[in-house]
Amino acid sequence: MPDLPIIALLSWKTTVVAGGLALLFLAERLLPAAPWPSGDRFPGGARVLRNGALWLLNAGLSPLVVLPVTAWAATVAPGWRPAWWSGGAGLACDLVLLDCWLYWWHRANHELPLLWRFHQVHHLDPFLDSTSALRFHFGEVLLSAGVRALVIAVLAMPLSSVLVFETLVLLGALFHHSNLRLAPGVEKLLSRLVVTPSIHWVHHHAVRRDTDSNYATLFSLWDLLFGSRSPTRREAAMPIGIENQREPALPGLLLLPFRRRRRISPAG
Repeated sequence: MPDLPIIALLSWKTTVVAGGLALLFLAERLLPAAPWPSGDRFPGGARVLRNGALWLLNAGLSPLVVLPVTAWAATVAPGWRPAWWSGGAGLACDLVLLDCWLYWWHRANHELPLLWRFHQVHHLDPFLDSTSALRFHFGEVLLSAGVRALVIAVLAMPLSSVLVFETLVLLGALFHHSNLRLAPGVEKLLSRLVVTPSIHWVHHHAVRRDTDSNYATLFSLWDLLFGSRSPTRREAAMPIGIENQREPALPGLLLLPFRRRRRISPAG
């Protein structure tokens, strides 16, 4: 894609994501797919405020750490790309490659104990709505930024491609975490290309074999391709969270990765 001013791309990203969050937040409350927990339907809900607090912490880290690290990686990347890898074709390739990397990074967050310590904070949300897409421990955000910087540098990706990808991923995450009720035919059609709530809610099912499945973030083909798609179908009443583990209060969530805790094995 043609080089665009980074400030313009950042402004575009902020506007699009904020608009998407506002629309989904309202729509899922008008047309919920699953019954809302008592007292948690509206913005004053305790879990929404908790998710918002985690997001605000990460929003503060973005301009201080994440964006500078990402921009640095794009700057130092070697100029090895062929001429055809530019414009629209280059952007499309970058989006597919970054989404494939995100699949494996997400999978690693479940399979490697050190990474799971941070990622479990996202999964301890006892219900899902659009705000769940913004709920991550700051440690996971920092680790992800560092690993992604290596990918950006090796693949010589321009910062513009990364910002477009981040925008699409955030919109996709807001959508597939949302509690929006979709017509079955519409969701089935969409799920052939992108991750939908029917796919991702199973990933948040409080059953270990489902939690460790359905890792795709944007394009839904990765789980089918790499054998990690769960056969479980989403049900409105399925329990959300982590098997045999409860969500602590906000200070406990922030300290959780630094406390010793044995994760239950697949056989246990």
